[in-house]
Amino acid sequence: MAQNHPTNIVLHQASRLLEIRFNNGDNFKLPCEYLRVFSPSAEVRAHTGEVSKLVTGKEQVNIKKITPIGQYAIKIFFDDGHNSGLFDWDMLHRLGLDYEKNWEEYRAKSDQAAKVKLIK
Repeated sequence: MAQNHPTNIVLHQASRLLEIRFNNGDNFKLPCEYLRVFSPSAEVRAHTGEVSKLVTGKEQVNIKKITPIGQYAIKIFFDDGHNSGLFDWDMLHRLGLDYEKNWEEYRAKSDQAAKVKLIK
């Protein structure tokens, strides 16, 4: 069972942010692009749960719909058609806590991939 669970989830579609407040007082505003590229889906993750595929080109992605899954997760429907994988409370909390580190690493990998593509 998740130690931290959301007390409020608000989608700000105009700014493409998902705001999540947790029972411990943590409050995160997570960009839709960030949630899309760190999706828990098999498309993005290896069997170990680690990010295995670099997903790029999602700067303008937004969330169309969010569906609660029991008392432990949400399913996010992105406007690019992606909707697989469940974002459980622990994962959402970790994504919030590690946002800066995760995003910095993602941007570095994206920049490197773009440079490699230009060279080819």
